Amino acid sequence: MWTYNKVLQYPINIKCTDPRLAKVIISQYGGPDGELGASLRYLSQRFGMPDQTSKAVLNDIGTEELAHLEMIGTIVHQLTKNASIEEIEKAGLSAYYTDHGLDVYPVSAAGVPFTASYIAAKGDPIANLQEDLAAEQKARATYEKLIDLCRDNPDVLDPLKFLREREVVHFQRFGEALRGVQDKLSQRKFYMNNMQNN
Repeated sequence: MWTYNKVLQYPINIKCTDPRLAKVIISQYGGPDGELGASLRYLSQRFGMPDQTSKAVLNDIGTEELAHLEMIGTIVHQLTKNASIEEIEKAGLSAYYTDHGLDVYPVSAAGVPFTASYIAAKGDPIANLQEDLAAEQKARATYEKLIDLCRDNPDVLDPLKFLREREVVHFQRFGEALRGVQDKLSQRKFYMNNMQNN
């Protein structure tokens, strides 16, 4: 089903340790609008899509989100791997370090652990695709905030800009999928039949 190339989708080579940045960037790993939730959402929703085209879009984007999860994990790892205990404490990561060391653990920037409630799967293709459009915009907005916080670090800034642009592309692809699904469901009189059954 998938082919895994053992290279990142975009190169990451961070030269300077910065646990302060790692603390906020980790939100795109396991936060409410992060890559883990996005990948699981899309890979779960694909099963309920009414045609192969929309299933393929969700599968493709869900798989790419796993690649983005790998990128975010790499950024967080490289920002913390040589950090001293003093730097970890100064960045406010003492509690995180106590529980996870320097492993990359799915949490938000506020330290809230990942939860399955971040995965919106309604069982309705229109509702799901609308949620996906909103999710991509929320992720884009989060990347823009992270970019604001990383202005002085081009090693972090460039991959974040790449990820932000991919969110825009995903938004466009979900828009195309939504229009296709709406057309398909209109031909089947999907909504009319559901209203008559109530």
